[in-house]
Amino acid sequence: MNRYEKSKAKYEQSKRYLAGGVASSLRTAMKPVPLFAQSGKGSKVVDVDGNTYIDYLLAYGPLILGHANPALTDALHEAMQKGITFGLQHEGEIEAAKRLTELLPCADKAVLSGSGTEAVMLALRLARAYTGRTKVVRFHGHYHGWSDSIFTAFPSADMRASAAAAGGGSGVQPGTGGQSELSLQDVILLPWNDSDALLEALEAHGDEIAAIISEPVMCNSGCIAPRPGYLELVRAETERRGIVFIMDEVITGFRLGLSGAHGRFGIRPDLVTIGKAMGSGIAVSGVAGSAKLMKLIEDGTVSHLGTLNGNGVATAAVLATIAELSKNEGAAYNVMEDTTQGLVAGLRALLKKHGKSGIINHAGGPVFHFMFTEEEAVEDFASFNKRDSAAYSRFAEEMLAEGVLVRPNGLWYVSAVHSAEDVEATLQAADAALGRLPG
Repeated sequence: MNRYEKSKAKYEQSKRYLAGGVASSLRTAMKPVPLFAQSGKGSKVVDVDGNTYIDYLLAYGPLILGHANPALTDALHEAMQKGITFGLQHEGEIEAAKRLTELLPCADKAVLSGSGTEAVMLALRLARAYTGRTKVVRFHGHYHGWSDSIFTAFPSADMRASAAAAGGGSGVQPGTGGQSELSLQDVILLPWNDSDALLEALEAHGDEIAAIISEPVMCNSGCIAPRPGYLELVRAETERRGIVFIMDEVITGFRLGLSGAHGRFGIRPDLVTIGKAMGSGIAVSGVAGSAKLMKLIEDGTVSHLGTLNGNGVATAAVLATIAELSKNEGAAYNVMEDTTQGLVAGLRALLKKHGKSGIINHAGGPVFHFMFTEEEAVEDFASFNKRDSAAYSRFAEEMLAEGVLVRPNGLWYVSAVHSAEDVEATLQAADAALGRLPG
């Protein structure tokens, strides 16, 4: 019997009604077939064929408490009994926003929305309204959602020369079909971690730039850490030039710590976008930041819209997640850090054992990137693009056969409920999977 027989049948059925057969295009990357889930509990997920997997996909990051955490599900059930959403204000909104302002160093006030894409859209509008400028600096390999105004394709070659181009948006290509190139005419695309390129762009366009938006760690493309002093330079230059510094913490917020990456690194941006782990799988995101910027929402200069913003289920998820992660002075983060360190060390040892050229980038916290590459280090997007993505996709498929679910692009997430036993079983699976790879 085929191990994925029912998933394959479900996929064919799905394609009859659901465009592409999946609800998010990323899921088509899974080989040999996009899995169909049946249930999840703790660190494990079960597919419709009855196969159980140790889960490091974690729904692409949100499940920091694992699947079906009892405290979370109890809180959600209680909230639903009162009414899922009202289109009116309720106590949960106050409490969720209050906790965000208490935990996030940059937050005087916060607002809630539904997705990371929406949060970024709002942050960019706030920056443009506040400065009266239009251009936005973003970086190769960073992901800020898929709205027209920020979603770009990334060229394989370094395009530093285009950074100071007079048009600002020169060389910036849409990230998808159907996206107007005109929507990106105010985007300046730069290599990240390159101080010289940043300073050149600021000298050329500083009085036109409304915002610089950056992930604090380049999680989506290699888990690359900022070079020493780089984020500090961004913060100093944006303050000096009256540019809004937006830190996109949709991934790192509540994953690298209760205070986010900006708290961990001691950098205070003007605005921060948050999501994913904040709701442990419930659709919720937010923007938090300085009072002077948030005032633009209060006085109606910038509209903040969304029928389901701050609904009772979303705010219950935020409060339950924060409560669980806050227990025993944030002990869950120590557990996740230890678990991740053990997993990373074990995988590195297995690469050496099997004579495979690879790198595991771990910039701290329960997230890391595993890649096959001949590079000695992967510290920028150009070197990340030299990885053997086909080899890793094959490895992910072999891991699936061994009962371990990992994202096909190499990004691993660890939850608060992954155990030492999970790590041991994962390393055994990786040992077998690496042994079956060619070369």
